[in-house]
Amino acid sequence: MRLSARNQLAGTVQSIKEGVITAEVVVKLAGGEEIVAVITVESVHGLGLKVGEPVRAIIKSTEVLIATEA
Repeated sequence: MRLSARNQLAGTVQSIKEGVITAEVVVKLAGGEEIVAVITVESVHGLGLKVGEPVRAIIKSTEVLIATEA
């Protein structure tokens, strides 16, 4: 699959925590960092997501916020 989104991070599904409507999917990247996505439970099932499976986290956003302690 080809996408226009440039922010694609390869990783492995670390955990899936399903709620009633949404699920929290934790993706572990090669460097050990984790990305957490909240998607619908229907999407988890439709994609057939399983712990240990390789996936790509694709980030498409109009804003990136940066904060400091000051």
